[in-house]
Amino acid sequence: MKSNGKSTKLNYKLNRTAWLFVIPSIFLIVTFVFYPMVQAFITSLQGGMGNNLSFVGLDNYKRLLTDSTFRKALFNTVLYLIIQVPIMIILALAISAVLNDKRLKARGFFRTAIFLPCVTSLVAYSIVFKSLFATDGFINAFLMNINLISEPISWITHPVWAKVLIIIAITWRWTGYNMVFYLAGMQSIDDSIYEAADIDGASAFVKFKTITLPLLKPIILFTTINSTIGTLQLFDEVTNITGGGPANATVTISQYIYNLLFKYSPNFGYAAAVSYVILFLIVILSFIQLKAGGDNNE
Repeated sequence: MKSNGKSTKLNYKLNRTAWLFVIPSIFLIVTFVFYPMVQAFITSLQGGMGNNLSFVGLDNYKRLLTDSTFRKALFNTVLYLIIQVPIMIILALAISAVLNDKRLKARGFFRTAIFLPCVTSLVAYSIVFKSLFATDGFINAFLMNINLISEPISWITHPVWAKVLIIIAITWRWTGYNMVFYLAGMQSIDDSIYEAADIDGASAFVKFKTITLPLLKPIILFTTINSTIGTLQLFDEVTNITGGGPANATVTISQYIYNLLFKYSPNFGYAAAVSYVILFLIVILSFIQLKAGGDNNE
């Protein structure tokens, strides 16, 4: 009985100590995450500017249905998502498979070079991209020299090519980020599994398809959800490279929220309603991806 009493007392002390470490984190999460989310939702039900906000119910959400700029921003954001994310994931997987080969020389150099764009200054790389893809820039000059195009492409001022430029930019910047996760996952796979496949005469492609991909499934799911969230919140590249132009051809939802708050006449309620569209899309798409990826706990 005494032993049980001491054990209960020890567990109580351990639980109390654990809560002392957990409570500060809970306080910070509630203060800086959940409270702003609730406050933003309340604001989305209000209209007016500054301190002169009044309750308007769902009017801001109804306005979304007739807002042509919002529809264009939503279309652009979803377009970036369905084109860029699959390209980036597949490219990161392919690069990881190549750089994981122990026979490849200077692997460290190539890994560092591909990862560097992630830590490159956003403004600096945006300026470089605008210079490279200018009408008289290096890219057009190169494409014309190899006779791939007959006249310069208006990468920044053409509605379609401007979107292509944004996709190229974010793919260049974030492919290396996903590559690091895949490399870490590949290096954790036991070599004996590949050796057994070699004995069975499996080709490199078969090993990648039947061994590497299934074992990387949780990491692929994680990077896909991460990339989806990042693309839905896309702001920096569009703002710095094209400014959302031409004529809102590349504007995203996040940039539209910024414009509503700081560029146009400030409308906090409507901007909050638009921001909840991003939250709704993230929740829905993440749920779909989790279900599509399968739940190992079921």
